[in-house]
Amino acid sequence: MTISTQQTAALRVDARCTLGEGAVWCARRRALLWTDIEGARLWLHAPLTGTTLSWALPDRAGAFALCESGRVLLGLAKGLVFADVDAHTSPSVLPVTPVVPVEPDEPRTRINDGRTDREGRFVFGTMNDTDGHADRLGHFHQFSLAHGLRRLNIDGVSISNSICFSPDGRTMYFTDSVDGTIRQAEYDSAAARVSRVRPFVRAEDAGGMPDGSVVDADGAMWNAVWGRGRVRRYLPDGTFDREVIVAAPNTTCPAFGGADLTDLYVTSSRLEMDAAALATFPHAGGVFHAATGVRGLVDPAFDDRV
Repeated sequence: MTISTQQTAALRVDARCTLGEGAVWCARRRALLWTDIEGARLWLHAPLTGTTLSWALPDRAGAFALCESGRVLLGLAKGLVFADVDAHTSPSVLPVTPVVPVEPDEPRTRINDGRTDREGRFVFGTMNDTDGHADRLGHFHQFSLAHGLRRLNIDGVSISNSICFSPDGRTMYFTDSVDGTIRQAEYDSAAARVSRVRPFVRAEDAGGMPDGSVVDADGAMWNAVWGRGRVRRYLPDGTFDREVIVAAPNTTCPAFGGADLTDLYVTSSRLEMDAAALATFPHAGGVFHAATGVRGLVDPAFDDRV
């Protein structure tokens, strides 16, 4: 692998999350939000003021979307809920309003990864939540108030990840982390259907396992690599372009933020690390930052108006 540009991210928030994930930039709050899945907490950090807040959740949250009203649509383990973080600034359990259950007849799955598509519909995946994750029990779904919960026509998945969309919204990217291949497909948001599913990059060939991804304004994908402590950028044709090194081996999700959307934030995890590894990487589970010079995109808000 030829590296044209390589830079190192700096620690931004020493959150020490068990499984930091799902980073999303909120332009209205000028803040980054993310979840600690295994810690069952939602986090917020405002870089300009240095303010960091977190809320306990009633269950693990694998993914979430910011709403037009200012609320947050949370993907808890087995269902979607609304929460109003602005109305609850204490660290006690964040009150939630149930919206819709997800795969209630399959107790072995939970919500894992997701983001809004370019039309503001929430697209997310579930995963096999049992030891080993071998069986493909999970699925990909789309949710909107107009159409409700709709399952995408994608085969079963062990660990859903890397859900993101091209700038025009017509291409969806996703992966089953277990098989190491990031795929792309033609995406019809209105119909909640995909077509022409095909490989995008074989991320596993360069080591590590593909986790969360985001697409920048040039249409390039940035993928967090679990087990390798880095975020790799791939051009729209799948060509490797550059990488950002993170002082935490299990990088999980990138997000662009800041005033001009050129700040890259990266969440990480402390899972699968023994005492020696944690001594070597004491800030694992934190949020890291790199000024990339590349402009990102803001995820559209979920339309929660009724």
